[in-house]
Amino acid sequence: MKVQLLEIAHSRSGDKGNASNIGLIAKKPEYYPILLEQVTADRVKQHFAGVCLGKVERFELPNLHALNFLLQDALDGGGTLSLRADPQGKTLGTALLRMEIEVGKME
Repeated sequence: MKVQLLEIAHSRSGDKGNASNIGLIAKKPEYYPILLEQVTADRVKQHFAGVCLGKVERFELPNLHALNFLLQDALDGGGTLSLRADPQGKTLGTALLRMEIEVGKME
């Protein structure tokens, strides 16, 4: 079955210059393996096509049941340089939670 990430995870995002930093945290420890399998750097790059113009790196934080993504060249110059409504990438975490993934039966 397909679910949006918002059903199994929380997010937090911000900026590092022209890069967006997105943390994705499993709501329950048993959801972390699903995030590991389904939320790859390539899938995140596809999800942000047209927004993220650079590479996407994924960092695993198993002790926190979380993943961290660094989206390079995603903020149109960032902070004071960008004319985007969100030059610090604060809404990109929420946008990631709209990604649909395949999951087995959830309890």
